[in-house]
Amino acid sequence: MNTLELAAHGPVIPVIVVQRVEDAVPLARALLAGGVKVLEVTLRTPVALRCIEAIAEAVPEALVGAGTVRSVADARDARAAGARFAVSPGYTSEIGRACADLRLPLLPGVATASEVMQAQADGHHFLKFFPATAAGGIPMLKALAGPFPDVAFCPTGGVTPQTAPQFLALPHVPVCGGSWLTPADAVEAGDWARVTQLAREAAALRAA
Repeated sequence: MNTLELAAHGPVIPVIVVQRVEDAVPLARALLAGGVKVLEVTLRTPVALRCIEAIAEAVPEALVGAGTVRSVADARDARAAGARFAVSPGYTSEIGRACADLRLPLLPGVATASEVMQAQADGHHFLKFFPATAAGGIPMLKALAGPFPDVAFCPTGGVTPQTAPQFLALPHVPVCGGSWLTPADAVEAGDWARVTQLAREAAALRAA
């Protein structure tokens, strides 16, 4: 799978932090019910890999990937857990090579032109722009479009339901990442109906 294919499944990829394994499968099913098929489970909690494994086994129709991949070990563990893709907050050639060897499609994170050049030199042309808002937001993405017309971006970090359409209006932004689809209080309460509704609204987002 080419990571750019992820954008074909909808305009928003949820950035998911799961604290309890038992929440993983119902959360995935709630997102899927709302029309969100691509799920990025971040490796920010001790149970993240077990959550990826649970979703991969119980909800095979979802495309579950691992976020916050920061090392070769993270990539290996994610692949072993059943992740279909990886997302990194930054980029190193070491991680790029490891993911290629593992046949684990990588969406690498960048924030500067130099980082774009390094990732592109290693064969990556669809990049995560992170942290999107803090790193310059829409003006920065517009500036990067000039020297990098052959690169597509997935802005993540500080994107909201209100600003997502503005990001998606940029011709080189086919999809964005957002944490608002899975609010911590909704997950804690098991309010899957709310998650489904947020997913439905996100799936319906269009460029402004």
